[in-house]
Amino acid sequence: MPYIPHTDEDVTTMLAALGVTSLADLFDEIPSHILAKPLQDIPAGLTEMEVQRIMADRAALDDGKLCFIGAGAYEHHIPAAVWELASRGEFLTAYTPYQAEASQGTLQVIYEFQTMMAELTAMDVANASLYDGGSGLAEAVLMAVRANRKRKSKKVLVLGATNPMYLNATRAIVANQGIELIVVPMDAASGTTPAATLAPYLNEDYVALVIQQPNFMGCLEAVDELTDQAQNAGLLVIGCVNPTAMALLKPPGEWGQQGADIAVGEAQPLGIPLSSGGPYCGFISCKKPHVRQMPGRIIGRTTDLEGRTGFTLTLQAREQHIRRSKATSNICTNQGLAMTAATIYLSLLGPEGLRQVAVASHRNTRELVTGLCALPGVETLFTGPYFHEALIRIPNAKQLLADLAQQDIQAGLLVTPWFSEFSDGILVCATETKTQGDIQRFIQAVANWLEQQNSTPGGAS
Repeated sequence: MPYIPHTDEDVTTMLAALGVTSLADLFDEIPSHILAKPLQDIPAGLTEMEVQRIMADRAALDDGKLCFIGAGAYEHHIPAAVWELASRGEFLTAYTPYQAEASQGTLQVIYEFQTMMAELTAMDVANASLYDGGSGLAEAVLMAVRANRKRKSKKVLVLGATNPMYLNATRAIVANQGIELIVVPMDAASGTTPAATLAPYLNEDYVALVIQQPNFMGCLEAVDELTDQAQNAGLLVIGCVNPTAMALLKPPGEWGQQGADIAVGEAQPLGIPLSSGGPYCGFISCKKPHVRQMPGRIIGRTTDLEGRTGFTLTLQAREQHIRRSKATSNICTNQGLAMTAATIYLSLLGPEGLRQVAVASHRNTRELVTGLCALPGVETLFTGPYFHEALIRIPNAKQLLADLAQQDIQAGLLVTPWFSEFSDGILVCATETKTQGDIQRFIQAVANWLEQQNSTPGGAS
């Protein structure tokens, strides 16, 4: 069925019945200055063959690249079964599951995803996923403001090493609701925010504290102390976490004496390819007292009149999805296909498999950082513990990244656009997909580049 099934005759008949002569007359109450302008400089349509060739050429640009970039999106091995199953028609073309009697398969998959994410974060309940990690953090902030009614302000504290791209997305979403994000400075020596730095802020009226673990620099925050400190001052705590890291690190539900109140993050590491930036899949979970403030869909398990297990949307009124002004949140959908892939991935690996991925990724990153920092002029910026990501400094880093890209090595992310204090700082990551040969190739490429720079007048010093 075409998306616009009306013929010209249908439209003419409708307009005649309404007593108008054109579609423009039908919508003449809309002010002209807010009407969409005609699209400019749009090329002529292409044939199917031409479009396929363009997309194939674009995809080929990513082939053969050795990627050491992390910063929120990670290249992990994806078992072949993940997308073989997720691409089946039952999942690929499934409609939104409002009719439980026709959607039991989809609803059960979502329920299993919720269960595994709740277990992974040590929380009481999780939802059916969100768009991505950045918008997920925004929803967590909105949720905290709704839930912490004892606080009158709409100010939320954020630790200084929180993913800056997440913060940009969050500000864009929450600013029009009068919510302000206040960044607590990080310590440039450790790449974290000490409890002593946070303490002065807790004398003021703030709603919540966002703690990312591991943080954007890959460093590990003192989550227990920070969580207790914030909660004792009446703030809710939002833990923004890497799900792979949770196989090794203490989950947010166990931080401090009471655990974080809300956990959020990006599910992309769980069987979702990089795909040039998306689509990805956010997750959010919380403690039971806050479940009524949970955004998006929640699937529950029950039994029918004949005692059979069944699954259905629960804990939210229909207004959540069709009456925006009455909804707790305007998020009324989820990344269903990406969520399905994440569910299958976690089911295949299990707790021990996910732990092995985390251990291998951390081991490879340590090997990479050790090898790079053995080169003259290369140093790591922080001495504390980290997980599978670290910030190093290489002279003339921007040029290094450009030159190594010509050798099909994506050598890391320059952080100075967001953190000017770390000049020539490159965030590097090595997951379980990297072999010793890959790591040595990267190290040798940097060594060769440094040697060339040092032998060239005006090069690196």
